[in-house]
Amino acid sequence: MSILPYLVLSALLFTVGTIGVIVKKNIIAIFLCIELMLNGANLSFVAFSSYLNQVHGQVFVFFVMVVAAAEAAVGLAITIAIYRNRNTLSVDDADIMKW
Repeated sequence: MSILPYLVLSALLFTVGTIGVIVKKNIIAIFLCIELMLNGANLSFVAFSSYLNQVHGQVFVFFVMVVAAAEAAVGLAITIAIYRNRNTLSVDDADIMKW
């Protein structure tokens, strides 16, 4: 079994996520790109875990998924609060936390 295709796909996912975080102006799109980055990292953890016949990487992926779910919940709550007060989801308009 070759690990190279999984690592290439992982790097591609992470790169697309990184470019999206840098380029996008919408908060929801930025959160989706962060999730892409986390999934790219998770794919490499699972690939190395399978390649080395150990479960450490898979356990670490479980914890990363828990943190990603918490990040999504908190991020969505902050996004809803910003939208209710500013009526926009643009990052440029949400740069000041004053109400």
